[in-house]
Amino acid sequence: MAINLNKITLEKQGDSHKIDLTKKGDNFSKEIVINLNWSQQKQSGWSKFWSGDKSVDLDLGCFYELADGKKTVIDGLQFAHGQGGAKDRETRQGRYTGKPWIWHTGDDRSGAGDGENILVNPQGLAELKRIVVYCFIYEGAAKWAETNAVVTIKVPDNPDIVVEMGKQYSAQKFCAIAEILFGSDNSMTVRKCVTFHDGHGDCDKAYNWGMKWQAGSK
Repeated sequence: MAINLNKITLEKQGDSHKIDLTKKGDNFSKEIVINLNWSQQKQSGWSKFWSGDKSVDLDLGCFYELADGKKTVIDGLQFAHGQGGAKDRETRQGRYTGKPWIWHTGDDRSGAGDGENILVNPQGLAELKRIVVYCFIYEGAAKWAETNAVVTIKVPDNPDIVVEMGKQYSAQKFCAIAEILFGSDNSMTVRKCVTFHDGHGDCDKAYNWGMKWQAGSK
């Protein structure tokens, strides 16, 4: 784990960082931001041939469990084609102003901007138990090493927590990146996972969520 004044980088699988949320500053009314960003690299030769000359489309999502036991998922496949909604009402995009206190801001299919973001409302932290943050390649070959994918978790008045994918070469298109645990002591612990799976259902089994799955599309 590497630490400086502005960020904490979780370098190895299993590295974790705990934040004491009782030390709330004036800015803690601001949202907690979970950001996925990646880059598009031009492909050539055999790489271009095998990928079908398609750009890689990464999607950010999360499993979440509330303190009352409710479990579900938020990602772009769930709220594509207008199935999402505003921050103040519960849809497949989540809800920011009430349960689950988590809201996905929208799908980015380019990788050229600020990536994709999930917002967590600090007012609802007492009702959250855990989150597993993941990303998956919706389009394109599983060329993780070419995406330079980085997940950054931004908590007000704290250094950013950074999880870099690194040079990964898994052929599986689904990656559980980080687990966030909300403690009864008003704490938040982020742990690096970076484990690869054959889709949502396979990841569900690996992290003991117990949900049912069916295929989806954008």
